[in-house]
Amino acid sequence: MATPQLLSSSNLKSLFDSVNTFLFDCDGVIWKGETLIDGVSQTLDLLRSKGKNVVFVTNNSMKSRRQYAEKFRSLGLTSVTQDEIFSSSFAAAMYLKVNNFPMDKKVYVIGGEGVIEELKFAGYTALGGPEDSDKKPQWKSNCLFEHDKSVGAVVVGLDPNINYYKLQYGTLCVRENPGCLFIATNRDSVGHMTDLQEWPGAGCMVSAMCGSTDREPIVVGKPSTFMMDFLLHKFGTETSRMCMVGDRLDTDILFGQNAGCKTLLVLSGVTSESKLLEEGNNIKPDYYTSMVSDILKLMDSP
Repeated sequence: MATPQLLSSSNLKSLFDSVNTFLFDCDGVIWKGETLIDGVSQTLDLLRSKGKNVVFVTNNSMKSRRQYAEKFRSLGLTSVTQDEIFSSSFAAAMYLKVNNFPMDKKVYVIGGEGVIEELKFAGYTALGGPEDSDKKPQWKSNCLFEHDKSVGAVVVGLDPNINYYKLQYGTLCVRENPGCLFIATNRDSVGHMTDLQEWPGAGCMVSAMCGSTDREPIVVGKPSTFMMDFLLHKFGTETSRMCMVGDRLDTDILFGQNAGCKTLLVLSGVTSESKLLEEGNNIKPDYYTSMVSDILKLMDSP
């Protein structure tokens, strides 16, 4: 397995010339929590000025594409459009769509408003989500926990308000409703929910459902290549002409490698240089650098 190359002015030129589309993760790459990482705006402007497509592929399902577009604007990235954003909340809705999920079936959500909104935008009836955040099951004799028998899929994503009620509802749907799908937006163990710390990711919620249902989910976010089909259709670019830029080896870099993209790891998020270079690591990007803005600095260097 090739050793990752530290990004330099010489190998950046080679990478730049071989790529039409740059795919960026968001948390830990573009921002941390609600704080934009230094130099991101100028770097994106440079890429656009050189005729490169810029796309954002995020596993965080808390927001819909519309809500993510608002976040980009709030951070001063006003050139980013909703059509350039591919979130795992969108991927969950699109998975149902392309697999002809019956419109008369409902979807139960353990997750945020982003999943609910994308499902509704795709024409589906969504239950759960934030509306069930304050509900508690009753543990009383002869008390049956009722669930909707028309739920045909349970979608599990990042849910800061996960509770026992949601887990019981989702578990009953998966175990008792014939053919009910169990879909995970992603299985990230942690994420940069704030700019100072990592917090438990959607993988924690998904694992809880795996334990109670004795089932493994269909994962639609990175490193699954499900979203890549939409990217290829939209931009008409071969994956060999794409570069995935991310801060996680097991999702971003593996996603890029699985799809046949070039890969660039930035050390501004989850993965440290020591983790990248340790002997036991078998996921190695083509290139690595400290942060996205290094692209701008190296392009300007002689």
